[in-house]
Amino acid sequence: MVSERGFKAMNSAHRLLLKATRGRLGWRAIGMPVLELTTVGRRSGHQHTIMLTSPVRDGTSIVLVASRGGDDRHPDWFLNLRAQPDVEVRLRGGAWRPMRARVATEAERDRLWPRVVAGNRVYEGYQRKSKRLIPLVLLEPR
Repeated sequence: MVSERGFKAMNSAHRLLLKATRGRLGWRAIGMPVLELTTVGRRSGHQHTIMLTSPVRDGTSIVLVASRGGDDRHPDWFLNLRAQPDVEVRLRGGAWRPMRARVATEAERDRLWPRVVAGNRVYEGYQRKSKRLIPLVLLEPR
């Protein structure tokens, strides 16, 4: 399992790639679009920005997978947006967009999960590894 330090290092490397290529590379990873998500820390109250893949869109909603690489713990960004669902999202280095995050209902997850794994099988492996049901998050325009 990747440590918290490992996740932060990967995020830093990703940002370095974007900067070094002036945004020409880094907006896709393992066949999926990449976005920047800013949440408010549930304990600190500070803004935190992370790079995440987004395997599918559902109408105007952006779907995120709170997989944390198959870890049995939820990712910090997921815990943050559950505590404070108003987030900011940036796609392909464009303008920041205010969005509201919510955890997909059971019915929504059942409908969306096959689309998520059809586009990228890595999530199936993460779900097999994890003891928790990996949540899907819907980011909706505010």
